Amino acid sequence: MNLLQAFTNEQLKSELPEINVGDTIRVHNKIKEGSRERIQMFEGTVIAKHGGGISETFTVRRVSYGCGIEKTFPIHSPNVEKVDIIRSGKVRRAKLYYLRDRVGKASKVKEKI
Repeated sequence: MNLLQAFTNEQLKSELPEINVGDTIRVHNKIKEGSRERIQMFEGTVIAKHGGGISETFTVRRVSYGCGIEKTFPIHSPNVEKVDIIRSGKVRRAKLYYLRDRVGKASKVKEKI
C-alpha cells in the first residue's frame, strides 16, 4: 500500500450514517469564525450522493424564505460533526434534481413505511 492510500484510509470515518437519497436529515456542521468554533445545523432533503471513498459527498436541499439553498457536504470531513436522519424518503431515482422546479407541497417526498 502506497503512502497516498495509507493517508486516505487514516482519514476515513469509522462510523458512517446510513444516508439515502430522499431522506430528510439534519447535518451538524462545524463553523470557524476567527478563533471561535460553533456548530450550525442544516436541515433538508438529500437530493444526490456522489463518489466513493474519501471523496464521497451528499447534497442537501432546503427552501429558506422562498429561496432554495443547496449545500454539498463531504461525508468524511472533520467539519461534519454528525448527521441525524429525521425521516426516510421513498424515491425511485438516484438524483432528485426535479425537486428544484417544485414549490410548496409538490416538493415533498413520500415517507418510507
